[in-house]
Amino acid sequence: MEYPPRNGHGDRRPARPRQDAPGRVPSRPAPPRGDRQAPVRQAAGAPPRRPAPRRRSFRGPKIALGLVSLLVIGLTGYAWAAMDGLTFANVGIGADEGDKPADGARDILLVGLDSRTDAQGNPLSKEVLAQLRAGQADGELNTDSLIFVHIPNDGSKAVAISLPRDSYVDIPGGHGKHKINSAYARAMLDERKKQQENGVSDPKEIDRKANEAGAKTLIKTVEQLTGSTIDNYAAINLLGFSEITQAIGGVDVCLNDDVNDQFSGAKFTKGPHTISGVEALGFVRQRHGLPRGDLDRVVRQQVFMAGMARKVLSAGTLANPGKLNDLVTAIKKSVVLNQNWDIFGFAQQMKSLTGGQLEFRTIPIVNIEYKTPNDGVAIQVDPKQVKNFVQGLAGPQAGEQPPSSAESPNKATTVDVRNSTTRDGLASTVLKQLVDKGFTAGDTATASARRKTVVWVAKGQKAAGQAVADELGGDPTVQEDKSVEAGRVMVFLGSDFKSPSGAESSGSSQNAAGSSAAAPPPEQSDEKPITAEGVPCVN
Repeated sequence: MEYPPRNGHGDRRPARPRQDAPGRVPSRPAPPRGDRQAPVRQAAGAPPRRPAPRRRSFRGPKIALGLVSLLVIGLTGYAWAAMDGLTFANVGIGADEGDKPADGARDILLVGLDSRTDAQGNPLSKEVLAQLRAGQADGELNTDSLIFVHIPNDGSKAVAISLPRDSYVDIPGGHGKHKINSAYARAMLDERKKQQENGVSDPKEIDRKANEAGAKTLIKTVEQLTGSTIDNYAAINLLGFSEITQAIGGVDVCLNDDVNDQFSGAKFTKGPHTISGVEALGFVRQRHGLPRGDLDRVVRQQVFMAGMARKVLSAGTLANPGKLNDLVTAIKKSVVLNQNWDIFGFAQQMKSLTGGQLEFRTIPIVNIEYKTPNDGVAIQVDPKQVKNFVQGLAGPQAGEQPPSSAESPNKATTVDVRNSTTRDGLASTVLKQLVDKGFTAGDTATASARRKTVVWVAKGQKAAGQAVADELGGDPTVQEDKSVEAGRVMVFLGSDFKSPSGAESSGSSQNAAGSSAAAPPPEQSDEKPITAEGVPCVN
């Protein structure tokens, strides 16, 4: 059985790193396979496998499900405070690589991994996999759920921001632009190959190093996209979801209409339901037949997380030793945290949180059917919009003062602009805009025609280039070039560049990814944020 494309149309071909060339997309991409997610081979040099019979795959959605349980426990903190024996990993944050700057808030990255092992690396039994309707193992691994959580140091509130798995972003480490859910796998494959070339033969040691490398690159990717510093990291595998939903006695949800989806197994009547286990899996997996496809699925996951938070925050759970013990047991099997996370201190920070102080949001979306050069259809996001959105939700920190123009960090970057379009005066106009944003003016000139806008930087200075790219909008590629001097950034304006007024450049009617239509404006919602108070009905 094959999945139809999302929303009934569009190529959903994933970014697919190959084991023999980590971080690269195959020269002959696989044809569209609906909801199949970016496959990543787990073992280098393995012989080709026989094609498996076509089967229903829940690889991507089921990881999102494991993630919701982690979010609930992470935000309440009570269960973690009672734990010992948790699994920790070196992912390049906390005391692993020195203290992070104190910005008045804790930012946590919650990750769902497509892993068929528990937190200690032990394979899940066939019985457990069958219960979860996991299907056959095919050696693929991706981070199919990402949530960025912002919590002020006083624990007064928590905002959980969903990062759609197909968001098309720049992945640090020379990987280029791909879907965000492939960042982990690309770095993991690079490290796996490195370990094997260095003679490491212990599979568990290779897996540990590879997964740590994947986590580090994913953290850098999210930091670059959001403009925030990740203080803590938590990853969960697929095992925890079913056990945790049952431990808390199910979650209350409500639907606007009857649904009967053969792909996810979601079969519900209109109205309220209390769901757990397999039923809950179907609820948060479904995207086919929903008005907004993936985005409606994100909303379902958010209301489900809110429902779990409401259950865990209730006295009926926290005051029940049996339920709390079941939660602790399930989490120990499923969760990996960054080293040196003070779980007890985190619980103290969060002890006064109530349902209304927990909000769920989604980053701004530019285009949900964005045609990429190599990764099929993705979700287009604008890094500048995302940064502004995240910072707006976070709000100013205590004692924080807006920097004066003289204090602008952009002042240290000199920008040269090259006009590679047919529009006269475009380079001068853009340079003036950048100077108004605090950058130092370089020079302008005309360059050979090019279709895509690109930002060149000196080696090791991609952060400065990304700051310029964010101001330009349109998500241009930032790349190192040996011709650029340290402290300078060179911008080449391609025919895909849109003028300050938003009009298309005259050189081309196509966007950077080759789509003949201009991307729609960012999706904005005037709806109230989802919280852990009440049970809203959703699609």
